[in-house]
Amino acid sequence: FVRVRPHPAGKMPSSIFKRYVEPGRVCLINYGPDEGKLCVIVDVIDHARAFVDGPFQVTGVRRQPISFKRLSLTDIKIEMPRGCREKTLTKLFNGADVLGQWEKSGWAKKRAARSARASANDFDRFQVMLAKKKRNHAVRTTTRKLVSQAK
Repeated sequence: FVRVRPHPAGKMPSSIFKRYVEPGRVCLINYGPDEGKLCVIVDVIDHARAFVDGPFQVTGVRRQPISFKRLSLTDIKIEMPRGCREKTLTKLFNGADVLGQWEKSGWAKKRAARSARASANDFDRFQVMLAKKKRNHAVRTTTRKLVSQAK
């Protein structure tokens, strides 16, 4: 016999997990030939794999089984029936503006900034250095003025 004690606050704490593996969950593929592309979980095969679809016309990911190790779950979810056809998925994907939601997310912005920094040439890095110098000089002069006025 196990006695269950009530939670001190009076109710059970909410789950710390917010993203669940479920049909309609949008994922980012983090490894393999489709690395960096978005896909949608269409069905769960077993504890290690999911059946995903791009849809291909929109994201370039074909319908395929993929390991959960190669997926990163996003906050975006589409309301869709389990195992729906690609045509239906494409309509729901575009209707929910998934690509627009993804581009607004901090995760996508960070990935874009990282790829832009990686593809920068010497002249781009030189321009960034000059911009930083100019900004730092402006901050320094403004700080000095404020400190001298405060005295």
